[in-house]
Amino acid sequence: MFSRLKEDVQSVFHRDPAARNTFEVLTNYPGLHALLLHRFAHWLWNLGLKWLARTVSTISRWLTGIEIHPGATIGRRFFIDHGMGVVIGETTVIGDDVTLYQGVTLGGTSWNKGKRHPTLGNGVVVGAGAKILGPFEVGEGAKVGSNSVVTKAVPEGATVVGIPGRVIVKHKDKVGDDARRREMEERMGFDAYGVTDEMPDPVARSVRALLDHMHAVDDRIENMCKALQKVNKDYRNGALPPLDDEDFDCVREEADKHG
Repeated sequence: MFSRLKEDVQSVFHRDPAARNTFEVLTNYPGLHALLLHRFAHWLWNLGLKWLARTVSTISRWLTGIEIHPGATIGRRFFIDHGMGVVIGETTVIGDDVTLYQGVTLGGTSWNKGKRHPTLGNGVVVGAGAKILGPFEVGEGAKVGSNSVVTKAVPEGATVVGIPGRVIVKHKDKVGDDARRREMEERMGFDAYGVTDEMPDPVARSVRALLDHMHAVDDRIENMCKALQKVNKDYRNGALPPLDDEDFDCVREEADKHG
């Protein structure tokens, strides 16, 4: 029991630079309080004391702002940063070394009994406000960007952003390869809070790539027309039909938003 508590406290130090000492972590981290109360509630749930387990869960929600159903299965070194508004459903399964930020929902999309909630593999990070809904798996080492809505399986090591969630990074590095993972995060600008402009949007990026390709094609056609005029003076380079700038306002706005 005490070894697990020590492990939980150490996981806070590893993932929150604001943590200063053990006493502060034990007394002022609601994510840790919610985890400890959940372990007790989960033990009662497995004993068949369902009402008592739900009561402990309700008290935990009053105290921490974090709602974890006592039926949820949670692994080792689980960390909820800040935590307010986190909801974890009954059939959720969470692996080891998983991190959730505030406002995360691990919910279901069906009222049917049975497996309704997601399974998070080891080392998954879920950004603030993200919703993962349904009985599918989020692979080991995956990251879900803030405010994303994920309704289908996420591959191992992938990064998902947007509504609906889109995979923007999919690599085959091992989950334990911390150096490679950090390099990938810096390159992609993964941000658990979603407050920077570096978080890539796959749609905006695709539009920018298409526009760049169109400019390159226009330049090449223009050079070809000039070459044809030199060879044949009778060649007429007809004007292209005009484009209405208003049709591209939304594209410009989206591109400006994402750099």
